[in-house]
Amino acid sequence: MNLPAHALPPACLRPWKDTEADIDSILTAFEADDMAGQCAEPINSVAAARRWLEPWLDPINETAVAFAIDVDGLAVGHVMASAIDRRHDTAWVSYWVSSAARGTGLASRATAALADHCLGPLGLFRLELAYRVNNPSSASVARNAGFQVEGVERAKLRYLNEAGKPVRFDVETCARLGSDGPAPAVPLPICE
Repeated sequence: MNLPAHALPPACLRPWKDTEADIDSILTAFEADDMAGQCAEPINSVAAARRWLEPWLDPINETAVAFAIDVDGLAVGHVMASAIDRRHDTAWVSYWVSSAARGTGLASRATAALADHCLGPLGLFRLELAYRVNNPSSASVARNAGFQVEGVERAKLRYLNEAGKPVRFDVETCARLGSDGPAPAVPLPICE
């Protein structure tokens, strides 16, 4: 599936499912070079995709909430709030979209919807996220989802480069508060 950059496809957030279609979507997404190193375990088999998916199938997970970004029944991305801390009403937000769905605004709209869900029905107050400073696309997603930059954490992340050597990256940390108001992006609806 290739989505034109100008398109705002009919999409929603929905729970992940242990179906062949969702497993195939996960495998396809993690084939991309920039996604391959995002998890501790390579997501390169049905068994690995199922292990990645397993925590998001629990409807009463009290430390995380996760959704698939759905376009016409196909999962093209993922948004989640993890490390939910009820004492301080905080959570850590992350997101990804498959290569074919990038540039469509889906990541911003999905992240805005997740934030609204967390700051509304879930009763959280502060959501945090971070991205490498050399990742302007992720910075745009965060900004469009209503997150404000709070600072730079120097040399926080370590990834291996093409030669297998470790490289450290600075990250920009952002937050969205329950008192910040709506995001610039139009949030996706949540469907079942």
